[in-house]
Amino acid sequence: MSEVKIDQLGKKNELKRSLKSRHITMISLGGTIGTGLFLASGGAIAQAGPGGALLAYALIGIMVYFLMTSLGEMAAFMPTSGSFSTYATKFVDPALGFALGWNYWYNWAITIAAEIAAVSLIMKYWFPDSSSLTWTILFIVVVLTFNVLSVKAYGEAEYWFAMIKVVTVIIFIIVSFLMIFGLLGGNDPVGFKNFFEGDAPFNGGFLAMFGIFLAAGFSFQGTEMLGVTAGETDDPAKNIPKAVRSVFWRILLFYIFAIGAIGLLIPYTDTRLLSEDIATSPFTLVFENLGVAFAASVMNAIILTAMLSAGNSGLYAASRMLFQLSVDGKAPKIFQKVNTRGVPIYALLATLAVGCLSFLASFFGDGVVYIWLLNASGMSGFIAWLGIAISHYRFRRAYVAQGNSLSDLPYVSKFFPFGPLFAFALCLIVVLGQNYMAFTGDTIDWYGVIVSYIGLPLFALLWLGYKVKYKTKIVPLDQCDLTHK
Repeated sequence: MSEVKIDQLGKKNELKRSLKSRHITMISLGGTIGTGLFLASGGAIAQAGPGGALLAYALIGIMVYFLMTSLGEMAAFMPTSGSFSTYATKFVDPALGFALGWNYWYNWAITIAAEIAAVSLIMKYWFPDSSSLTWTILFIVVVLTFNVLSVKAYGEAEYWFAMIKVVTVIIFIIVSFLMIFGLLGGNDPVGFKNFFEGDAPFNGGFLAMFGIFLAAGFSFQGTEMLGVTAGETDDPAKNIPKAVRSVFWRILLFYIFAIGAIGLLIPYTDTRLLSEDIATSPFTLVFENLGVAFAASVMNAIILTAMLSAGNSGLYAASRMLFQLSVDGKAPKIFQKVNTRGVPIYALLATLAVGCLSFLASFFGDGVVYIWLLNASGMSGFIAWLGIAISHYRFRRAYVAQGNSLSDLPYVSKFFPFGPLFAFALCLIVVLGQNYMAFTGDTIDWYGVIVSYIGLPLFALLWLGYKVKYKTKIVPLDQCDLTHK
């Protein structure tokens, strides 16, 4: 009888593998396309010129591709919702796994708060006199509903959210290139004159491009969600590699082509590119040049979709990470309980509660507390990427050291060891260079340093605190746990 109960309990606290290949492909893609492309790309071109922006985004794109091949190799072999937190625990040091997991959970919980705040601003574009509270509650109800129903409902919602963004970018690229060659819009061919206007294609020199390089990293955050979905994918050995293989081409198509098109159609000297207003989004400007009168409203609706997508995905990723931390004994046991539909309901509600409390903090003391909460999460995505690179390097070495054949892996990253080492180095440059300008003045801007780098000491506190308490050590390669549990 006790064995039956134990078996039932084990099954009760398991997630359901309901995500299909199309779901995880779109979830990974949806994580990449957002305000970074729709709004921030214009500022990148204005500051570094079309060539500088292209090069900066291409370098970050290559780094992300290497990271995704690293994550794909581990996720296809060992699918778990704990993703890089679990991998770091098994292949590097349990203390690093603990810190990565809580760091990632916090990042997405705070991101939910940011999206809650942004959605009411977006809606006031159409309804300027409406109540912010109405839109806030509606947003929370929508993302909670998709996540509470089932993982399949979340995957389906994210599939269509991402599809809207994908179709928008594809239409934009096609329309742009038809306008460039004078086949649309009734004007003479634009050609390449804007690409070489003034100081273009590289405006501001190396430092301007370096600044965009740092900012571009934020645009790509969310692609690592591919690893978190592995724990609920119906055939991870087949579907994870399939999604990874298309990451590079998606990055090339959506970022490189879109930024290239903007740089060709709009001179980098156009001051409207520096605005983050939806009415002057580079996408809006191009559609308006084509004669689409309601371009701003269309882009507003698409950016609203991006906000819903980010909130939806953030709640999913954070709740799954908290669930796995609980399963691994690194969070309270209550968070590993799942409902009959396989949803970790307490982890979900706790994450949403933290997001809502953080959002409420924006109303007190001129939002100072909220600003600091956001600052603390700023580095989190890059820290997660560093964790992926380190974990993969150690995983591959441990796998070979324990006498296993690479041919037995469901997916093999072809770029090892260059891929994870290159990604680690580039990501470290992004992390350390976040606010290099704070050190270049006559005196060090200590406030700027603290604001930019507060995430690092907080992460170190988690890591070292766990390490000291449990006296953990780096796991020897021959003792790394390569079991699939």
